[in-house]
Amino acid sequence: MRTMDADVVVIGGGATGAGVVRDVAMRGFSAVLLDKADLGQGTTGRYHGLLHSGGRYVVSDPESATECAEENEIVTRIHADAVEKTGGLFVVTPDDPMEFSDQWTEGATKSKVPWTEISTAEALRREPRLNPGIKRAFAVHDGTVDGWQMVWGAAHSAEDHGAKVLTYTAVTEIIREGDQVTAVIAHDLKNDEQVTITTRFVINTAGPWAGRIADLVGCHDVEVVPGRGIMIAMNHRLVNTVVNRCIYPADGDILVPVHTVSIIGTTDVKADDPQRLAIPRNEVQQMFDSGEALIPGFREARAVHAWAGARPLFKDKRVAATDTRHMSRGMSILDHGTRDGVQGIVSIIGGKLTTYRLMAKNVVDVMCDQLGESRPCTTADEAVPGSADGHTYVITHRLRENEKARATHLEVKPKATDVAVAAKAGRTPSHAAIDDQIICECELMSRKMLTDLLAEQPDATLDDLRRQLRLGMGPCQGGFCSMRATGVALEDGGIDIERATGLLRLFLKNRWIGLWPILYGEQVRQTALDDWIFQGTFDVEHLPVPESEVEL
Repeated sequence: MRTMDADVVVIGGGATGAGVVRDVAMRGFSAVLLDKADLGQGTTGRYHGLLHSGGRYVVSDPESATECAEENEIVTRIHADAVEKTGGLFVVTPDDPMEFSDQWTEGATKSKVPWTEISTAEALRREPRLNPGIKRAFAVHDGTVDGWQMVWGAAHSAEDHGAKVLTYTAVTEIIREGDQVTAVIAHDLKNDEQVTITTRFVINTAGPWAGRIADLVGCHDVEVVPGRGIMIAMNHRLVNTVVNRCIYPADGDILVPVHTVSIIGTTDVKADDPQRLAIPRNEVQQMFDSGEALIPGFREARAVHAWAGARPLFKDKRVAATDTRHMSRGMSILDHGTRDGVQGIVSIIGGKLTTYRLMAKNVVDVMCDQLGESRPCTTADEAVPGSADGHTYVITHRLRENEKARATHLEVKPKATDVAVAAKAGRTPSHAAIDDQIICECELMSRKMLTDLLAEQPDATLDDLRRQLRLGMGPCQGGFCSMRATGVALEDGGIDIERATGLLRLFLKNRWIGLWPILYGEQVRQTALDDWIFQGTFDVEHLPVPESEVEL
């Protein structure tokens, strides 16, 4: 059993939790973040990548629109390495009512969301694949953000300020003495060890699972409604600008360019269990139909992956319990002292990834008030590690980095080992022998990127590495790079063949979840090729595996 002590325990390692532990640590509190899985493995990693300008909510939720507009600027500054400044368009398609666009411009002005009307000709010049029948177009400050890069940036910043981040550590109990929370007990899943943390305060940022955490301390009736939404990644960037339909928020009305793909989203349906989210084929077809309204010929592009996420929506008594589309996207902070008579714990529910920093600020302000301590928030003033230079990323950033590395390598003399290998083969050592090998061509992930992260996180799964390095997230979906990464992990990661094979099989299993709903057309050919490689060449189902499959 392991024991720890912290002023604050944060439960939930999504964007909000990472933001909270960073805020708490920067205010000088000792803090521990706990998550039952990897960082950003829940809602944060299962969205469409949009950094909101606020334009989506100027009619339906003006307060959220203003928050998005303000936080967009801050997130772009403090998380520069996770943001691409694509810009955005709101367009009125031939199927959309013109009347709403007038409501939109009025709402955007009142909400202080920056916008400019541009001609349809200019919109088509910027995005030639757009529906040529569009009737109006507005330019906004939408962008895209890599949610995992952002979360890990916040987590590393928190660690720099003294916080501890414990992944794969599931909370099992919250201890009270009378009406005061005094400790959190968790189970370290990877080491099969109990962890007890004595604490002054708990902040519940568990998203769709926040109700379950609140139950552990006797705070019941925290009703979080999981709003399930599906998204689909297409095999290349059909647009280089975020494109939105200028309509009241609806299913499939956003197309977002993220790294090497374009993502169409999203649906909004009440889910019973945030852990088990379906990807119905009829909703997949609905996404394709919606894509056609924005980009004629959308269906002719290859869909490469589908996934579902659960929005943590606080139950809104103003709308039906099943009507997640019209529940507020704003944040809700529950003070369990006043609400339930339990001191030393608050919960925060709702909000959006774009406003994660503001959510953290607001909930930590509530905590400080309860503790009677005045410590100002400074998270908007300090960039996270890797973003201090203020340079946002562009789609070619890894190409530039690899070219720079290659140029550097060309100036370096071959190592003695390379000379020896070349001599044995009867040739002169080439510069290529000392280049950093590319493991994933789609995302230009190098061997060094993989081995460096493996050295930091030796017990990581291939999916953990994927979330941080984008391994297998391009058009081949791991068809060519997954076995290379497995080989590198086996050779340089210090793991045995059984665990290496278990990790590979788990990775392929998780990739398959997002493939089966979109198996038609060219994707069937790609999947058949991948299956032939894994089964025909590697016979992956008959390789040595651990006694139980790696499931972490």
